[in-house]
Amino acid sequence: MKKVDKEMEQFQADLLQSVREMKAGIVGRITHVEPTVASVARIKSGLSQSAFANLIGVSVRTLQQWEQGRREPTGAARTLLRVAVQHPEALRDIQAI
Repeated sequence: MKKVDKEMEQFQADLLQSVREMKAGIVGRITHVEPTVASVARIKSGLSQSAFANLIGVSVRTLQQWEQGRREPTGAARTLLRVAVQHPEALRDIQAI
């Protein structure tokens, strides 16, 4: 038997086993993702990434880094995000100015 045939048979067997496990409700992995303060603040504000970044005075890329958890906001930015989470109306009021 060729190597390709054996690999295909193994793939088919693995796939069939996966389907059986799905039907039986067997879960292989559960991933829990905690939202970052930056993403919660932006969602509560109801603004797009670009509008929110512009409002708080950072680049869209910086906001994306914060939202994805690759970087952490510091100093005044961290405080502003906490205010935005607890009082999203404050940012909407500022936006109207």
